[in-house]
Amino acid sequence: MMASSDVDRNDDHNPSEMDALCPSPPGPSRPQRNYERMGERSGTTFFQTLIHLLKGNIGTGLLGLPLAVKNAGLVLGPISLLVMGVIAVHCMRLLVKCSHHLSEKMNRPSLSYGEAVQFGLENVSWFRRHSHWGKKIVDLFLIITQLGFCCVYFVFLSDNVKQVVEAANATTFTCELNLTNQTSVLVPSFDSRLYMLCFLPFIVLLVFTPNLKYLAPLSLVANLAMSASLVLIYFYSLTHITYPINLPKVGRAKDYPLFFGTAIFAFEGIGVVLPLENKMQRPQRFMLVLFVGMGIVTFLYISLGTIGYMCFGDSIGGSITLNLPNCWTYQAVKLLYCFGIFITFALQFYVPAEILIPPLTARVQPHWERPVDLLMRTALVIATCALAVLIPELDLVISLVGSVSSSFLALIFPPLLQLAVFHGEGLSPLVTIKNLVISAVGFIGFLAGTYIAIEQIIARNTSKHIDATPSFMVQ
Repeated sequence: MMASSDVDRNDDHNPSEMDALCPSPPGPSRPQRNYERMGERSGTTFFQTLIHLLKGNIGTGLLGLPLAVKNAGLVLGPISLLVMGVIAVHCMRLLVKCSHHLSEKMNRPSLSYGEAVQFGLENVSWFRRHSHWGKKIVDLFLIITQLGFCCVYFVFLSDNVKQVVEAANATTFTCELNLTNQTSVLVPSFDSRLYMLCFLPFIVLLVFTPNLKYLAPLSLVANLAMSASLVLIYFYSLTHITYPINLPKVGRAKDYPLFFGTAIFAFEGIGVVLPLENKMQRPQRFMLVLFVGMGIVTFLYISLGTIGYMCFGDSIGGSITLNLPNCWTYQAVKLLYCFGIFITFALQFYVPAEILIPPLTARVQPHWERPVDLLMRTALVIATCALAVLIPELDLVISLVGSVSSSFLALIFPPLLQLAVFHGEGLSPLVTIKNLVISAVGFIGFLAGTYIAIEQIIARNTSKHIDATPSFMVQ
């Protein structure tokens, strides 16, 4: 972790994937870049910022939402997604508002999430002495969240590629022949964990990329591939809904925490909010970007979650791609989305790597810096792969990551930060109560979601051990 004194240095800020593909232009040190607040020609446009906001929120979490709706119920699920979307956007707005207030107070052009929490705690006398822990805690949850995303990517890649390989011999060009609305596994192959190990060396090489700007063209192609895949997923789901729909309107109470974890995993884009706002040409328009972008995101989440569940019903998988039919059009959808996720791995990995590795390389001789950097990157990727191998359950990994870390960054910290930043400045009792309720909901979701996810992971592993065949190689 970074020392507390680092926050006061002019060139320090929390990294984000925005910094990777859209670095700040050359020039003075960060606090002197007035374009971030004055709206000069440098920086990103309204449309560019909107695209980056959408890219930062749409990923594997979207594909897991049909199962989340199943866990909550056909009526309660969409309503809960709408409520969670409103709360998530409100918390993003609180974070931006607090950052603006502290920037003016500290005479700094911009702040990272961690810096905002640190300076916010300095505003409260009984936290002032230990305010540096605020930044360290935010950094910790950023690391957990981003590495959690990387674990999910390992599981997603292995499950989808495994399914394509196993069904390859029976894959046709006619999608209408599949009457079960689900890919049929015809030729059992290796365990999904072996597929993860196959991806491991390629992902290690991917994160060795010295500058992620080199991946910008591939990132553009990946975004187009994922967008085309989503269009095809929507088309298939809409055209294959069977009537009458006899699905439960409200799910089981014990499954609702799993819904919470998956939903907050999907909505956890708060980490890109301040970097995006800081890089805008006209940051005063960022709130419009936020409302438009998150409105689109919330609509996509509710619509795909609901339509996907209506289409596939109780057979819905941890990712809707696992339910697509056994024809090359939709097998290509899986592969295209896998390519997009593969490239996105490097972007998500950038954040924890830039927090953890520089303090270590600063302690070694200059000629050892590059080897230590590569060694640490390799170790972090192996660690994420090992966690994925231990928990090869896509839906439960998503729910666990969302419950453990995303709930703190997206729901718990922002309302408490507003209470700290505006402490002694006349916050109304209603605002205080509202913030405490949001944080309490996030904390209850963290406890319940984590408990149920871990319980389900243990139960599934126990069931697999009981039903396991003598050979590890074949399922």
